[in-house]
Amino acid sequence: MSIPSGARVALPQVPEAVHRRRWAILVVLMLSLLIVVLDNSILNVAVKTIAGPAPTGLGATQSELEWAINAYTLVFAGLLFTAGLLGDRIGRKKVLLFGILLFGVGSAFAAMSGSPGELITWRAVMGFGAAFVMPSTLAVLMNVFERDEQPKAIGIWAGSVGLAIAIGPITGGLLLEHFWWGSIFLVNVPVVIVALIAMALLVPDSKDPNPGRTDPLGVVLSIVGLVLLVYGIIRGGQLADFADPTVLLSITGGLVVLAAFVRHEKRTSHPAIDISYFKEPSFSAAVAAIALCFFALMGVTFFSAFYMQSVRGWSALQAGLLILPLAAAQMIFAPRARLVVDRFGARVVCTVGMLLVALGLASFALFDATTPVWVLCVLFFVQGTGMAHVMTPVTVSVMQALPREKAGSGSAVNNTFRQVGGALGIAVLGSVLSTVYRGDIEGHLGALPAGVREAAGESIEATLGIADKLGPAGAPLIAAANDAFLKAMHVTAIGSATIALVGALVVAMFLPGKTSAGQESGEGERSVRAGAAR
Repeated sequence: MSIPSGARVALPQVPEAVHRRRWAILVVLMLSLLIVVLDNSILNVAVKTIAGPAPTGLGATQSELEWAINAYTLVFAGLLFTAGLLGDRIGRKKVLLFGILLFGVGSAFAAMSGSPGELITWRAVMGFGAAFVMPSTLAVLMNVFERDEQPKAIGIWAGSVGLAIAIGPITGGLLLEHFWWGSIFLVNVPVVIVALIAMALLVPDSKDPNPGRTDPLGVVLSIVGLVLLVYGIIRGGQLADFADPTVLLSITGGLVVLAAFVRHEKRTSHPAIDISYFKEPSFSAAVAAIALCFFALMGVTFFSAFYMQSVRGWSALQAGLLILPLAAAQMIFAPRARLVVDRFGARVVCTVGMLLVALGLASFALFDATTPVWVLCVLFFVQGTGMAHVMTPVTVSVMQALPREKAGSGSAVNNTFRQVGGALGIAVLGSVLSTVYRGDIEGHLGALPAGVREAAGESIEATLGIADKLGPAGAPLIAAANDAFLKAMHVTAIGSATIALVGALVVAMFLPGKTSAGQESGEGERSVRAGAAR
């Protein structure tokens, strides 16, 4: 059997009516993805306002603020895998509509929260809905685009993720300048309404035609394992102590349960996911690259926010605007990354991309309190360029490794590794930042009362808050806090860059090189035969 040159070979064929409106469907998917990812970062801008007394805020404590952020992350990460499986089984459009509706309801009630407890509850509901949205968007994409257009569509999808991460702080800053804190959640509601109408009219439903028997034990093990693991990671970051018994117990328990999940999936006749895919080095390298890239990115996003706002004194809105070069680079290069991969191969492109990310991260080790703004913009652009040439090819590798009917499972794997990697980045690198800062600032707090001394050493924000209360006498403490933070940031930046270098090594060793035309034709023929067999 031969494949005509330029012919689409992926099976099953996308219906012509769906194929004609595929780009409109992608816009709807991007809109849904945008608000979900954006809301994962927008709350960081409002924490100071929410901590204020009523009616300006809710009078939330530091612990309550952390849980308002982490409740979303914990539920979101724990359910990603299950949501992808449900999409494959009952229909991706149904799951997408359910997720975006629940996310909208949670947003509306979060905006009206009268206490920190209510806010935490509704943030968890938002995370529940978001877990059903994110994997479904990528799974639907794989079922409305033919294989030859999937890399371009995935590039646009990946670019929208980068855009959402960058514009979250900007959107939050603009809303807080003109409205009350609840506006950062209420703004989601009209977007959700538009997305629901557009989905109902445009997005086709799809599912696995032969899903087989359910695997309830596998689903339960995946949820319990991921929740325990992510909770332990988050808790370790909060305490800046991964040796704490509660942290060790949670992380160890999560790893044990996930190991039991893998063992169960290997033995059962109806696995939730075929573990054998991970035996393929290129597949495992791709998901590892996703996790390592987001580990490094979320770590630098964490400490760069404090650098720009606490050390440089810029507002949340100004700091958010400085992230725009990163988003612009992703929007420019992510949709075009496939062209570079066609010419040089995924291995070369992803390796260079990870090296660019590492370069951008390592450069923070040279920053001080007077580094020109244009230098930050250039480095963020370099990082965004590197990420665009990593995230698109590795996502394509993960999604095209699985049959189209398993797109929900593939998307769930992709997004689960992304989320766990990001949570690890914030927790581990945040812990490093906190530990180095505390060790350096303690020598400058001797004149303060014991209780105040301990609180002042928790973070640069806490130190600056105490210094402000001291008036002119606090000026030396402000200078010491800035110096201590810069030292801690330099150490953390080197740690982030090292993680990115590990990612570069992984993709250089295991991702496939440039594929010849003959190899592509052979792969296409195997795809056709596999489709015919099914």
